[in-house]
Amino acid sequence: MAEHEELHDEDVIVVMTNEDGDELYYREEMMIPIGADRFAVLIALNASSEDELAHAEEGDEATIAKIVTGDDGEDIYTDPTDEEFDAVCRAYELLEDD
Repeated sequence: MAEHEELHDEDVIVVMTNEDGDELYYREEMMIPIGADRFAVLIALNASSEDELAHAEEGDEATIAKIVTGDDGEDIYTDPTDEEFDAVCRAYELLEDD
């Protein structure tokens, strides 16, 4: 799971923790709705702390996360199932073709 914060009033920054406990930072590139579910295409940022986010450049890595609403009303970014991942990839490819 991950949390998010607003940066510069338009960018959504998602902070994920890897299996080693390191925080990884992503910028939400776009949101793709599929049925009643929402998914985010996330672009990695070259930052190792929140202090570096203002000047962070985009990395080469991208990932897809499912967005669910927690009990507190906040968005939570989780791993999609394999089927959801495939559906988002197909939807993203269609968007690129347009």
